[in-house]
Amino acid sequence: MEKWTFITSHGAVLALITKHREIKAIEIASELRLTERSVRRIIADLVSAGYVEIEKNGRINRYKVKPSLPLRRPESRDIKVGELLKILLPRE
Repeated sequence: MEKWTFITSHGAVLALITKHREIKAIEIASELRLTERSVRRIIADLVSAGYVEIEKNGRINRYKVKPSLPLRRPESRDIKVGELLKILLPRE
């Protein structure tokens, strides 16, 4: 039986970027058990859709998530990304 999760890889990458603003793609890949190539593609998707901005500081990327943007699914457009991230990343 194939394992599945409720949160997509895009959502999981977004959560890690939010939690660790200077995380490397290789670290995300290791944490989520994805390939570095797929993580880089997901980050590119999130950037092109406007959910993430990248600020380059030398060789280090610093990510900024835009929590006020709506989720992508038409039936969920009234929910903001920040609301989802609050659930995925509760404060300890």
